Amino acid sequence: MTRVMGGARRAAAASVAVLALGLVACAPAMPESVVAGTKITAGWTGELTSVNAAASPTPGNIDIAETIRGGFGDVIDGDFVADEGFGTVTIVSDDPFTVRYDLAEPAWSDGIPLDAADLVLGWAGASGYFDEEGQAAADAAPEVSKVDEFARAIEVTYPQPILGWQSAVTVPVAAHVVGQRAFGTDDAMEAKQEIIRAIQQGDDSALADIEKVWNEGFDLPEKGEIPADLLLSSGPFRLDKVDGEGKAQTVSLVPNAAYRGLVSPQVARIDFVPPGDDPIAAVGDTLDVAQVAPLAANWEPIHELERQDFTIDTSNDGTIWALMLNPVGAFSHQPARIAFIHAAPSAALVAGGAGEWASAYTGTTSMVSVPGSRAYEIVNEDSGFADTLGSPDDPAVERETAGVAAGAPVCVLYDRGSEFAAGAFAALRDTAAEAGWSVVDCGSDDYAAALEQGSWDAVITRVPIPQTPAQIAEQWGTYGEASITGATDPERDVLITQLAQTADVYEARDVLAQIEASIVRSAVALPLAVNPRVTILDKDVTGIAPRNGAAAPLTYGVAQWAAVPK
Repeated sequence: MTRVMGGARRAAAASVAVLALGLVACAPAMPESVVAGTKITAGWTGELTSVNAAASPTPGNIDIAETIRGGFGDVIDGDFVADEGFGTVTIVSDDPFTVRYDLAEPAWSDGIPLDAADLVLGWAGASGYFDEEGQAAADAAPEVSKVDEFARAIEVTYPQPILGWQSAVTVPVAAHVVGQRAFGTDDAMEAKQEIIRAIQQGDDSALADIEKVWNEGFDLPEKGEIPADLLLSSGPFRLDKVDGEGKAQTVSLVPNAAYRGLVSPQVARIDFVPPGDDPIAAVGDTLDVAQVAPLAANWEPIHELERQDFTIDTSNDGTIWALMLNPVGAFSHQPARIAFIHAAPSAALVAGGAGEWASAYTGTTSMVSVPGSRAYEIVNEDSGFADTLGSPDDPAVERETAGVAAGAPVCVLYDRGSEFAAGAFAALRDTAAEAGWSVVDCGSDDYAAALEQGSWDAVITRVPIPQTPAQIAEQWGTYGEASITGATDPERDVLITQLAQTADVYEARDVLAQIEASIVRSAVALPLAVNPRVTILDKDVTGIAPRNGAAAPLTYGVAQWAAVPK
């Protein structure tokens, strides 16, 4: 049975909102792991508008959800890292492909256990039941083939194996809260049963009520107190206070005494505050942690902090710098594209773009995997990059062999407002000239518009590293809406579909390598380096380990944060 109702998602613009403190008075004692008097103040540019990050997946909402929601695990650099304190995920049948999502003993901060109703609701949300235009997705959705209320588990049967089966079911909101709001009941268990019944039976009227609560009921109010039922947490921390709106918003967290995860919170309070005009100078004063982009202007002050024993952590922001070629005109033939790429050594372009920050930029040979990940090792070994795009002995001779005359012009687009792109262009111009190419400055102050026009031969650009088969298809599939080069390959389309239907992680890495190999053979992209993010930590805080990527880069692993009492 599959079903979806219409209803627009929205992200509320929360203004001054102060949380109701009713739950605090009756809350059990803090975990023994919490050190009294400790507080960490983190510079943060996000905004919390909803406590249902599944319905409103803004960066700020995802950041906070990472701290107030438990889950079966997280995807880190392409690999699923399980959290068995929340539960386990296992394949119980290969044909039909069936997965069991089995909760351990997590509870919401009001003491109500997480159970099968929470899983069924989370499954329905992920399957498109509550999307405005999700009918087609819901019609093709997997089925909940078994609801085991006693064991607090469900089994989901998929039409075919899927790559992301371990993270396909989440619990973004409390089922009893949704049921109470949707059906007007005060009884939490009755509300849970109504959620299961409505979804399993396809009750249109009840699903319409659930959909409205799912999409709108967890938005923060524009003013006044936040309702107590929106404060519930299944993660290591819970919301204590939210002040302000937009970039001026402050979000305060305190430990969730009902949390039953494997790692208990250690710090008594975390404040996410606006970083201010100079977050680097604020670390050690008003801030304990800040994240910044590496720029020429901040290398010296950050280096000075490092000399004073502040911790400087470098991760990547989930994007990659690359030189991409337009496979038309001057680059309509593959030998010409390969010859130009060979005249543009990635190390020289990265050094020119990064300047003194060069060591923060991790080089890469992949457009679809993250350096340092297990998948990257396989992709790098099997893609054929070194043989096809590795530096030749004489780039000038290769240009001539490709039939390109000396002094051939190449219009190179880049964003004039980007330090890295501008520096990389200057390096490209010099290195390409040595091989007989004439690089023309086609930089633009309106980069997006110039890219769209397509009147360029090559572009120095920064793109997201795809995390899913769907995202790979958007960038590298025949009909990909995010494709920059427009290069197509029917074989690659087949491989992307195969990847989406590959449940075994080792087989998936092999397929990913084949996808990368098809990109290498097309010779339309030279990956340069992943874009770094720099995190600065005060000397009195420990346990903060920012993760790579765009999703919750700072708040991941927040239970391990610790600080010296002040």
